[in-house]
Amino acid sequence: MLGAELRRLRHKRGDTLGEIASRAGLSPQYLSEMERGVKDPSSEMVEAVAGALGVTLVDLARAVADELSGAQARDVRASTIRSSAAAHPRAVGTDAVGARAIGARAMGSPAVVLLAARPQATLALAA
Repeated sequence: MLGAELRRLRHKRGDTLGEIASRAGLSPQYLSEMERGVKDPSSEMVEAVAGALGVTLVDLARAVADELSGAQARDVRASTIRSSAAAHPRAVGTDAVGARAIGARAMGSPAVVLLAARPQATLALAA
């Protein structure tokens, strides 16, 4: 999550890895590894990159926390949807590629929900 936020901020500014790395005092390779989640940087390194991106460490931490909160909420909704599917087995159908569709009326919701073959690929579309 941290690395994705660093990359998002860098792209938003239109900066290259080299530009941010130079301002932060680290190599472009190290910054790339931070963005990809390969490195577990120290708080000092994160603060240096945040400064190079023109944000405070607090703002960066808040953005990551907000993303984590959103991901947790999505996980809870997906779990609820899977539980509803188990409670309403007749509402579940399978299409030609193996994705399961849960009928909205059977779940008491105006949503159309698709559950892919893999649980982590759950997609819910609100009507």
